[in-house]
Amino acid sequence: MNTLSYKTVSANKATVTKEWVLIDATNQPVGRLASQVSKMLRGKHRANYTPNVDCGDNVIVINAEKVRLTGKKLTDRQYVKHTGYPGGQRHFTAKDMLSRVPEQVEGKPLRRERMRGTAAWVIEHAVKGMLPKNRLSSDLFSNLYVYTGNQHPHEAQNPKQIDLSTFK
Repeated sequence: MNTLSYKTVSANKATVTKEWVLIDATNQPVGRLASQVSKMLRGKHRANYTPNVDCGDNVIVINAEKVRLTGKKLTDRQYVKHTGYPGGQRHFTAKDMLSRVPEQVEGKPLRRERMRGTAAWVIEHAVKGMLPKNRLSSDLFSNLYVYTGNQHPHEAQNPKQIDLSTFK
């Protein structure tokens, strides 16, 4: 029997094929959406998953403001921000976050710094908490794009739309 046929194949940067995936967050619970998105960012849904390599997909989440919070999370969930100055700790509820509109600067794309405190940031915060706490997490997190509304600037990549109810 040839023992070389049982050799485990590990993915590396050269052999990974990354796809673009589009997810609609309308009426999706935040935690379930974030766990599925983090699984796709890591590449755990692929057969050639390797834990130390960025082998996941580029994920686009649209309609972030229509995400659903179950139970009393809309009023009881507290997000904490610190300004960097003494006594600068600020608390926001999820209701405040989902009602805020991101700052728009004319002619410039919306950056993550301007999204802080919006519905898109709520999803990003949940996904970032589900990614591993190591050097690879920043590379994985840079493959996530969250937008309020159903418009996104990634049409040229031809993203494949995925229904999370059928995704395993």
